[in-house]
Amino acid sequence: MTDYRKQFISFAFFLVPCLVGSCAYAQQQTQEDAQPAQSSLHAEQTMVVLGSATAIPLAESPRAVTVLPLENLTGLEPTPVDVLRSDTSIFLEQRGAGGAQADVTLRGGSFEQTLVLLNGFRINDSQTSHHNLDLPVPLEAMQSIEVLHGAGSTLHGADALAGVVDFLTAAPSSGRVEISTGAGSFGLNEESLLAEAVRHWWSGRVTGSHNLSTGFMPDRDYRNEDASNEDWLSSRLGLTDLLFAVSDRSFGADNFYGTYPSWERTKGWFASARQEIGEHTHAAFGYRRHSDEFVLVRYDPALYENNHIDTSWQATLRHNETIRSSSTLLIGAEVDGDSIHSNNLGDHARNRAAGYIDLDLHPAKEKWNLTAGAREEGFSGGPTAVFAPHLAGSYLVAATIKLRASAGYGYRIPTYTDLYYSDPTTIGNPNLKPESAWSGDAGVDWNPGTRLSVATTGFYSRQHDSIDYVRVAEQDPWQAVNLSGLSFTGVEAKATWKVARNETVRFAWTGLHGTQGALHGLESEYVFNYPVQNGRFEWDAALGRQLEMHTSVQIAQRYLQDAYPVWNVAFTRTPESGHWKWLSPYVRLENLSNTGYQEIDGVNMPGRSITGGVTIRLGS
Repeated sequence: MTDYRKQFISFAFFLVPCLVGSCAYAQQQTQEDAQPAQSSLHAEQTMVVLGSATAIPLAESPRAVTVLPLENLTGLEPTPVDVLRSDTSIFLEQRGAGGAQADVTLRGGSFEQTLVLLNGFRINDSQTSHHNLDLPVPLEAMQSIEVLHGAGSTLHGADALAGVVDFLTAAPSSGRVEISTGAGSFGLNEESLLAEAVRHWWSGRVTGSHNLSTGFMPDRDYRNEDASNEDWLSSRLGLTDLLFAVSDRSFGADNFYGTYPSWERTKGWFASARQEIGEHTHAAFGYRRHSDEFVLVRYDPALYENNHIDTSWQATLRHNETIRSSSTLLIGAEVDGDSIHSNNLGDHARNRAAGYIDLDLHPAKEKWNLTAGAREEGFSGGPTAVFAPHLAGSYLVAATIKLRASAGYGYRIPTYTDLYYSDPTTIGNPNLKPESAWSGDAGVDWNPGTRLSVATTGFYSRQHDSIDYVRVAEQDPWQAVNLSGLSFTGVEAKATWKVARNETVRFAWTGLHGTQGALHGLESEYVFNYPVQNGRFEWDAALGRQLEMHTSVQIAQRYLQDAYPVWNVAFTRTPESGHWKWLSPYVRLENLSNTGYQEIDGVNMPGRSITGGVTIRLGS
């Protein structure tokens, strides 16, 4: 038996008694705008799919999962990526405003260790993880975001080392047309379109968005365009879901990857098909093509330019069986492939295949549930196979208190940039090993009534062969290497208070400590950019009968940096009230504190700005 299998069994023996004992840690609670918390945990009906064999009520999930609603946010949030800030265990390392480029980190893991999905399909970019949030679908097309904290490789495969973020769409329930337009500081101009239709056997949605800015400083302009079409068809075989999406983003990249006035343009094409085959079987196929044009010095493209085109495809087949009416057995198989054609990285291709099994035990009329699973994945041109187990469970101490705990193994293979990239500031390493981590957490949820919910989580992860870029001195280029001995320990806490029917207050905080000895005196580019403190206060309220307000204050402190606050406020007219139900003006005030801050060293973020516009809604 291999060492990591022995470690998992040992961890399991520790975990099971922890579930039925009095563990003083807790689960990250879902953000609940649509409905108040219930007095009983079993009454909560927000459904989640991450970390589980099938969709289950959030209150029954033994994993730490956050659900962030996205509906009716047009004008109130610039992009779907910005909504992720509500989860303080997520830290966005944003370079370009307006969704031009941002990296997502979770629980201290690097931006390469979080798997990004769209409706369960992999969006992680095989060229470089800097493009993992290069989403092809606009905000208007999405219904929610689900965030899984901790290892998720058993059900979701490679790259789910620190967690998983899944952007979800959903079939419309009625026909409508929604048009939005606005303008603001720094030459900002934004427009979006949503059109939905419903028939007895078919429903569809067309969306498009466009935003541009002349930039808050030289060489920080951007232009983003996205469009998608999704159709749902019902037949005797089951539901069919077809999605087609494209994106085009160009942006000034001053100091993004070194002290150069750079420029970059990415394009994405995405297509997917999901098919139900009866009640218990699900098949899916996805294809993604992504191109990246990078110019080191914008006013002299001939000096240094990179052109990359990467493609990927994925196919999955899942079958689940109900056991004794209350438990589920899931059996799944996946095959994936990716390739790249690049003037810098060369031409490469690789494939992988996996099989996995997951057993969810939910005994009827019992206070506990338990889920256990394992995955075996093989690679071409890499490690011969990886074994990824997980174990999680929860115990209902009382009608309002739930204990939970989980442990699992996550892994990631290097991107093509990690392996082969070379420019004046960065050098890849073709001898890099895959990185992996064991992680675990434990926690308690407390819902004492319909208005208040409180949760905390304690977590720990220990990484092996972590991939980072290091250098000895500032004048040296960054070199990709494997690090050993890296670990993270942290605490998450969250409280939601339903003050009144139209007023909600939320507070969240995450504290994080990392082991620094892995560097051995070297300077790190990415791994030690994590926030040691990240807190957020949000207040949603109705001001009068026709005005809604959303305000947030976030205070973050990156490792070895000073803490900084960012205050945002947004207002909109309630679309269902008054004589002008179809018209909703909005105002968005960002960084009201006018804080000068950086989420990545050397890359300044915008100061105070204001955006105003109007949304026109026609139909149901």
